Amino acid sequence: MAQDKISMPSGMGGLVRYFDEYQSKIKFKPGHIIVLCIVVIVIMLFLYSYGNRLIGI
Repeated sequence: MAQDKISMPSGMGGLVRYFDEYQSKIKFKPGHIIVLCIVVIVIMLFLYSYGNRLIGI
């Protein structure tokens, strides 16, 4: 009966930490994201206001 003993792998209790294995080559600072959002908002407001005149509709 001692030979039928099941051995469980030891470690982190089945938890997998994927962020330790992968690191992106592209990294943004929070300030860059805020500036990008503001630029997109300004472009959208400009197109909403003057887009019909630019396209000619």
